[in-house]
Amino acid sequence: MLPAHLWRPGPLRLSILLVGLWLFGTGEAFIVAAELGNSPWTVLAEGVSENSALGIGTATIALSFLVMCAWIPLRQMPGLGTILNAIVVGLAIGVMVEVLPTDPPIALRWLLLGGGIGLVAIGGGIYLGARLGPGPRDGLMTGLHARTGRSLRVVRTLIELAALAGGFALGGTVGIGTLAFALSIGPGVQAAFYRAEPLMRRLR
Repeated sequence: MLPAHLWRPGPLRLSILLVGLWLFGTGEAFIVAAELGNSPWTVLAEGVSENSALGIGTATIALSFLVMCAWIPLRQMPGLGTILNAIVVGLAIGVMVEVLPTDPPIALRWLLLGGGIGLVAIGGGIYLGARLGPGPRDGLMTGLHARTGRSLRVVRTLIELAALAGGFALGGTVGIGTLAFALSIGPGVQAAFYRAEPLMRRLR
């Protein structure tokens, strides 16, 4: 049986979760628009998009559900946040990429990159603070960690490298933005989480 608390958030907690996920996807779209290199999973989604009829947002959603299929043998338990993560982030990327400028000047590219990383960090901190189930990639990480005994750091690094390599092979954009994301997103999400989580604990 699925834990009830992962599926029955109060309306305020649910609304905040959706805002966090939309900010996360918007940040990813900013990074795509900057054209300085995407985050590893967006590199993969872009690569899939380049080689199929799917838009980058739809490819993100499809990849999220494919990753969740890998949860089955790992016996991971989803929550409402898991499903919403798989859908809302991809929708936000798809919508926002269409309205952001294409081929922006270099100064704007750096602003988009910095702003995108910041939005992903804030959105990630809010989403994790809601504690309504891990995202597809987070669940894969914790499941493999439990099954293999490898550290979370090693497992997550290998997952991200695999996504990056696959996306690069398919033609996804890799660059200085990819490195900047990799170096800064961890501290950024942690800082946002420690601010959001105590507030979320007070909500039903």
